[in-house]
Amino acid sequence: MQTQLPESLLRTPVGQEADRILRACVHCGFCTATCPTYQELGDELDGPRGRIYQIKHVLEGAQATRQVQRHLDRCLTCLNCTTTCPSGVDYGRLVDIGRAYVDERVERPLRERLMRWGLRQILPYPERFGPLLRLGQLVRPLAPKALRAKIPAPAARSEARIGSHARKIILHQGCVQPSLTPATDAAAMRVLDRLGIEAVRTGGGCCGAVSQHLNAPAEARDFMRRNIDAWWPHIEAGAEAVLVTASGCGVMVKDYGHLLRDDPVYAERAARVSELARDLCELLSADDLAGLDSRAPRRIAFHAPCTLQHGQKLPGRTEALLRAAGFELVPVHDAHSCCGSAGTYSILQADLSQRLLVKKLDALQDGGPMLIATANVGCQTHLQTDAAVPVVHWIELFDPERAW
Repeated sequence: MQTQLPESLLRTPVGQEADRILRACVHCGFCTATCPTYQELGDELDGPRGRIYQIKHVLEGAQATRQVQRHLDRCLTCLNCTTTCPSGVDYGRLVDIGRAYVDERVERPLRERLMRWGLRQILPYPERFGPLLRLGQLVRPLAPKALRAKIPAPAARSEARIGSHARKIILHQGCVQPSLTPATDAAAMRVLDRLGIEAVRTGGGCCGAVSQHLNAPAEARDFMRRNIDAWWPHIEAGAEAVLVTASGCGVMVKDYGHLLRDDPVYAERAARVSELARDLCELLSADDLAGLDSRAPRRIAFHAPCTLQHGQKLPGRTEALLRAAGFELVPVHDAHSCCGSAGTYSILQADLSQRLLVKKLDALQDGGPMLIATANVGCQTHLQTDAAVPVVHWIELFDPERAW
């Protein structure tokens, strides 16, 4: 793709990065074939190729408009297109650049500004989100049906009692997962304990993804630095990995090295953290799981989060582990496609999100599974709102204390 970005922009790191990404695009349109919003809306401007053109035109000097902003907002950032793209276009970086550039020039309506600000003030802070969630759960029976479906029922909590081991990993707890799906980390800690690995919880907090995707990059970098500060003493002491059990957070942590590459204080440590970041499917092997008893139902559907298969580029890894452990995975039509959760997308783009959810649940439940397993808190809670079977993180299938 030929570009004509102004010299003033090309002299900046952001402009240089955008120009490099734009020039990699060859207009082939393969990306539209797997884009959920293009498939749903049938509008080229709501597909990756159309959004790339819009970003290009705005960066070249065309007027940024509210309509362009809407088309960029509708992008799930599922990165399905990057898996499909034969040219290696880094669409995820480009859409972040485009959104920031447009938002600087197009003021959002007050309601949108307040909503996005509120999400950034609540979701990344467990001490704020947890009490508000519990309040919502108390009044849930009195809420209208549509709202009631969006408030998850209280999750059973169990403290993981683990021993001390020579092998240690850092467990990233995140922001909403401890309140929404506390069983995930408890199960992971117990499984790792059985394998002689101690999972160390160090504090820290939000990975920064909420702020990053709501166009508050400086705020996101503050969250990254906070986590690095919390983890670094344990890394220096020999922790072998930073385990992230939510694949959405995993993508972000693996990107710390890039996002903090220009930080004179944190660049080196951020790169090391990204090198150490692991999803559970990378940390555990089939041999590890073969030695664990599982009383979970054997016929399951696995929902591969976009952040796992497209963001972290780990397609099929978890599925292979589950099959090796004796689980029967039912076929899932369009397994590459998004469930519609996408972080805050299910709140900010509720209608599109719900349409994608219906399609995904139809595909997951068509084979008659006894439960649905996944690898990300956002997908899990989103699917739970309307699933006919239980939805769990896949590590719970191996939890020695889980009663099925």
